[in-house]
Formats: sequence, structure tokens, C-alpha cells
Amino acid sequence: MVKIRLMRFGKKGAPTYRIVAADARSPRDGRFIEILGVYNPIPNPPEVQLNNEKAQKWLNNGAQPTDSVQRIFKIAGFTPTR
Repeated sequence: MVKIRLMRFGKKGAPTYRIVAADARSPRDGRFIEILGVYNPIPNPPEVQLNNEKAQKWLNNGAQPTDSVQRIFKIAGFTPTR
């Protein structure tokens, strides 16, 4: 199964996350299929750069977003259509 989830990168104490489509069996920071965007939680409000077309394509193909990614979609103003 493909999941849309976060992949952590950045310095210690200053995380930045990539929003990726990845196989559910792969490790958190391991292999991924495609990068969909970037999430930076440090500033207030958090910065989100999301490619809506890629995200919609993966959701239409059956990818399941994690709970944290669903919250980030709301922050970004992305409403998936099924």
C-alpha cells in the first residue's frame, strides 16, 4: 500500500519535513516514490509548499495520507476531491 507521509530532514533541533508518497513497508526516512511538497513547522505560522496536482494524483490512485499529513493538507488549504 502507498502512503502519503512525512520524511524528516534538517539539523538536530530544527526539523524540516518532506511530504512524500512511499511504500508503507519502507522506513520513515528511507525509500520513497515521489516528493509531493515540503513542510517547515518552525516558523509561526508553519510554511507548507505542496504540489496539489501530484497529491491529488496519488490520492486518486489509492494512496492513504497519515493523520499528520491530513492536518498539513488543511493548513495548506488543499481539499482532496474523490
